[in-house]
Amino acid sequence: MRYFHRTSLPPPDVLDAAKAFFGSRMTPAEEAPRRRAYASALGKVTITARAEGGHYTFIEVTTDQVGESEIDRLAKRFLAEVHRKVEPAHEVRGAY
Repeated sequence: MRYFHRTSLPPPDVLDAAKAFFGSRMTPAEEAPRRRAYASALGKVTITARAEGGHYTFIEVTTDQVGESEIDRLAKRFLAEVHRKVEPAHEVRGAY
């Protein structure tokens, strides 16, 4: 599955957030300047963050599982947490 999000956080902050979020749950599988990947028994998740027009960062989170798997829930939760970093009042309402 693929998930996308646009944020005002700079790419390095997004990748640091990915390391903090996924690093405690999964094993690092890849580390590149704009990309991180983590793997576990649940599957593999890849996070890409790149500058996009002006002051925005485009985040792409890809998993190797079908939708609504446990790793997909983690991917969506990560994007919600990134949103919350920009807007602390944001209430996460999903069941993930």
